[in-house]
Amino acid sequence: MTAGGAAPALTLKSGTAWADAWQRCRTVAPEAFRDDRVLNLWDAGWRADGRVLPATSPVDGTPVAGPPRLDGATAHRAVRASLDQHRAWRHVPLPERRARVAATLDALAHHRDLLALLLVWEIGKPWRLACADVDRAVDGVRWYLDGIDEMTEGRAPLDGPVSNIASWNYPMSVLVHALLVQALAGNAVIAKTPTDGGVACLTLACALAAREGVPVTLVSGSGGELSRALVRAPEIGCVSFVGGRDTGAAVATAVADLGKRHILEQEGLNTWGVWNFTGWDALAAVIPRLFDYGKQRCTAYPRFVVQRQLFDAFLAAYLPAVRTLRVGHPLAVEAPDDPFPDLDLGPVVNAAKAKELYDQVAEAVDRGAVPLHRGSAADARFLPGQDTSAYVHPVTLLNPPRSSPLHHAEPFGPVDTIVLVDTEAELLAAMNASNGALVATLSTDDPATYDRLAPQIRAFKTGHGVPRSRGDRDELFGGHGASWRGAFVGGELLVRAVTRGPAGERLPGNFPDHHLMP
Repeated sequence: MTAGGAAPALTLKSGTAWADAWQRCRTVAPEAFRDDRVLNLWDAGWRADGRVLPATSPVDGTPVAGPPRLDGATAHRAVRASLDQHRAWRHVPLPERRARVAATLDALAHHRDLLALLLVWEIGKPWRLACADVDRAVDGVRWYLDGIDEMTEGRAPLDGPVSNIASWNYPMSVLVHALLVQALAGNAVIAKTPTDGGVACLTLACALAAREGVPVTLVSGSGGELSRALVRAPEIGCVSFVGGRDTGAAVATAVADLGKRHILEQEGLNTWGVWNFTGWDALAAVIPRLFDYGKQRCTAYPRFVVQRQLFDAFLAAYLPAVRTLRVGHPLAVEAPDDPFPDLDLGPVVNAAKAKELYDQVAEAVDRGAVPLHRGSAADARFLPGQDTSAYVHPVTLLNPPRSSPLHHAEPFGPVDTIVLVDTEAELLAAMNASNGALVATLSTDDPATYDRLAPQIRAFKTGHGVPRSRGDRDELFGGHGASWRGAFVGGELLVRAVTRGPAGERLPGNFPDHHLMP
């Protein structure tokens, strides 16, 4: 505090400006970064093609690199070139594939801080979470290096490359992780950069992989224009998609019509039930962690389903915890050489998403939802005069109306909703509001109650009083109902999903003709 009692003005941490990060990218990978744009990578070469769209950082509106969008015809050429790479790579001996992927991991680890800084600027991740995204990608693929011999025994690469279309929120630990495991298993890989952010981070990661001879293609473009090439093209051996249900349904229809291998991770409303429960200290301790990255992840918990007679005790635990959340500019510090700020959340992905969330909250309250908590900008850490249009301060609503998107869909932002129930039947109905989810949790003191109710919750993973997540290494991942289509992944299932096994093999997953749990 200053002598007058006011907090000192914050400043940008030294060496972390976007211009600093961009210059470091041009130094590390000059083949992929040119002037003020990134290049597309296809046919084993970096190309200054596509129409570059302007982009700004959600952190403070700073202009950043935009995606160089290709047209459909060029994307088809890139896919055909990837098939040529695939036909060569699938015959590369496994020890050599392992060595090239291992060298890529070493390079990613060496440039970890730059990759993390790009994630901060491009998609607003706080530093701690940006570093974790890079580390999980590297550590996760290293686990596969150790076990790939057994995982691929008796199996062969697919007939064509794997096409990856993923959302923007985890470029490293989801998308780059998948690319490298798919390549390790003998496939050439294609990735479309997410429209909403991450293009520079992915470009740097793919440049490091391409240098080691990993057959990666990285292209940008609108989903609608590139889908014929990246989803429907006969050259594609598998489609791996992470995103929303509307786009996922269109992809699912296309791959089903073509009989194509697919992995489609879609959103669901992940719920946390509270029933006959007294462990409030443990619940209070986990609440801030549930807001990591502003709940912009597929395994976030935006809905609490609470037994009515426990509501007062729930609020006594929940509200003090949610009031501790730290929001702000991920690079704003009191002195230029201070450590990175330890924040729970920065901005959401862009100002349009922030407006959408605030509008949904306002509409829900107008229609009867009760606001229980609203975070304040006065408590946030911002640079003087910075653009804050992409920031959403945490909000908690009781009983969102059924007409509101907040009632039945994942908000993908720091907005919690609570519904109250009186019977176990109501509890289960409320926890299954979205026809399938990726994760769920039930907090109850009685193990027998958990054992009886958990199998009736339509989530791939259900925790007993603890949050579940995508997981790492040998932990499997999938979804129930409309939250997942195609092969399940995680552990050895990811390798099985992108390789061919014995004739007639039925992979664990949700398919048009079968549902098989691992």
